[in-house]
Amino acid sequence: MTSVTELGSADAVRHRAVRHEADELLLGFARALRAAGLPVTADRTQTFLRAATVVDLGNHRATYLAGRATLCGSQEDFVLYDRVFTAWFLDDGPTPTSRERHQQPPLVQAPFDVDGGEATESDDDEVLRVAASDSEVLRHRDIATLDAAERARLAGLFARLRPAPPRRVSYRRTPSRRGVVDTHETLRRTLTRMGEPVEIARRHRSTRPRRTVLLVDISGSMSSYADALLRFAHRVASTGATETFSVGTRVTRLTPAMRLHDTDRALVAAGEIVPDWSGGTRLGEGIKVFLDRWGQRGMARGAVVVVFSDGWERGDARLLGEQMARLHRLAHRVVWVNPHKGAAGYQPVQVGMAAALPHVDEFVAGHSLAAFQRVLEVITDA
Repeated sequence: MTSVTELGSADAVRHRAVRHEADELLLGFARALRAAGLPVTADRTQTFLRAATVVDLGNHRATYLAGRATLCGSQEDFVLYDRVFTAWFLDDGPTPTSRERHQQPPLVQAPFDVDGGEATESDDDEVLRVAASDSEVLRHRDIATLDAAERARLAGLFARLRPAPPRRVSYRRTPSRRGVVDTHETLRRTLTRMGEPVEIARRHRSTRPRRTVLLVDISGSMSSYADALLRFAHRVASTGATETFSVGTRVTRLTPAMRLHDTDRALVAAGEIVPDWSGGTRLGEGIKVFLDRWGQRGMARGAVVVVFSDGWERGDARLLGEQMARLHRLAHRVVWVNPHKGAAGYQPVQVGMAAALPHVDEFVAGHSLAAFQRVLEVITDA
C-alpha cells in the first residue's frame, strides 16, 4: 500500500519536472527574442524567470505582461516582442518539442529564385560564401560595437570554440613501452619465471590537466564585454579543471554556475549570485580577497590564472601591484586579457594596468571572438 510519504515524494518529483519544463520554455522564448534583435541580457532573463514564477504560465496574458515588463527596454521593442510572443506561445499547429524550440534559426536560409523555384547549386554556393564571409568579419569585430542581432549571432559562434586545458607532468609514473627502466617490475617478472630473461618493464610520467583560474572584471567599464566574457568562461569551464570568479567591488565564486551545461542557464545562474554587476573596480582588494580565501590555500598554486580586465583601478594601485606579485609567485603563468589592447595605438598607461604588467607573463587582447581564440591558445600552451 502506497504511503503518504511516497505520494508526497512523487508529487515533488512531478512538480520539479513541470518547473524544469516551464523554465526551458521561458529560456527558449528569451533566446528567440535575442535572435530576433531585442537586447535581452542575462539580467533581464533572470528577472523574467523570477516574474514568471509568480504568475500562471497557462495565463498567456499574465505571461505576456511579465515578459514585456522585464525583457523590453523601450516602447519601440513592443512590436517585435508581440510578434515573437505570438509565434512562440500562441501560434496554432503542432507544438514543437523543447529541443526543437530551443534551436536557433539558421543564419542562412535555402535561397529561392523570383519564380518560386529552387535555386541552382551555384546560387547555394554563392550564398554560403557570403554567409561564411559575414561570420569571418563578425569574428574580428569589437564586441562593444555590435548591435543586439550581431551579439545574438556571436553567441552562436562562441558555442563553436573548442578549448583544451593546459597540461602538466604528473609526478606519478605509469607503465609504458618507452621510458626509464622499472627495475622492481622487471625483477618481479624475472622471479615469476624462475630467473628466465623477460621483457624489460618501463615507466614514464604521464600528463594531467593543469588548473585554470578565471578572474572576470564585471565593473561598469567592462559592462559591454561582460556577456561575452562569461560565455567565454563557460566554454573554458567545459574542460573540467577550471575555477571562475567575478571581481568588482566584491569577489564571487561562479564555478557552480559555470558548470551548468546550457550557456544561457549558466549566465542566469551567475546573475543570481553576483551582487555587484556594473559597479566599481577594486582589483587590488579583489585579488587580495581571492588569494587570502582561495589562492594561497592551493587554488592558485601551479595554476594558469587569467585576469579579464581593462585595468581601471579605483583603489590603491600599489596594493594591486603587491597582490599581482604575490599571485605571480604562486601561479604557473599569469595571463592578463584587456579588451582595449586590440585598439590601434593602445598604451597601458592606466595606473592599475601599469602596476600589474610587471607581474604578468602574457598580455593579450580580448575584444573580439578572434582575440578570444588567441587567448585559448595562450592558455593551452601555458
